[in-house]
Amino acid sequence: MSYAAAAAKGPKQSPEEKRAPTPPEIIPSASASTSSLIDVDTPSVHTVSSDFSSKPVKTDTQQSRIEHEAEQVKARAEAEAKKLAEEEKKAKAEAKKGISRLEANGDNPVVVGNAIAVVALSAGLGFGAYKKYAAGEMSWKIAGAWSGVVGLFVIADYYLSTYLFKNKYPPKK
Repeated sequence: MSYAAAAAKGPKQSPEEKRAPTPPEIIPSASASTSSLIDVDTPSVHTVSSDFSSKPVKTDTQQSRIEHEAEQVKARAEAEAKKLAEEEKKAKAEAKKGISRLEANGDNPVVVGNAIAVVALSAGLGFGAYKKYAAGEMSWKIAGAWSGVVGLFVIADYYLSTYLFKNKYPPKK
């Protein structure tokens, strides 16, 4: 059964109930104050110039934000420059330390042997690679194999040098 059918079976509305209610009336009052309204002639009203939309900075808040961001950028740049200066100072100190250690240990047989081994290995690999390249036989497989050989040489040299530095030829500090 539909709602309309159920409502039709119920009690009928009286003519008063069928009428819409009367809308509420606004009672005019002479005591209504207009003092709270803003007078446009007072100096508290701010006007905007006609070139407002073309200005890059439109408000005081925007101006202060831009100044604050500029200060932050300047502070970051100064901090970065200070950090770079400290890192440069550390790097120079390490370089001087390394050079002085190399000069002090220039007569150590392990250092001399390592220098000779690096030069000989580099020259031999370079010459061999050039010959293979010139003959057209150079491939990634050959380069990878020789890279593995160099890696094994480096590991063996590291452990041998460490052993010799600890036991036979200690480095000068």
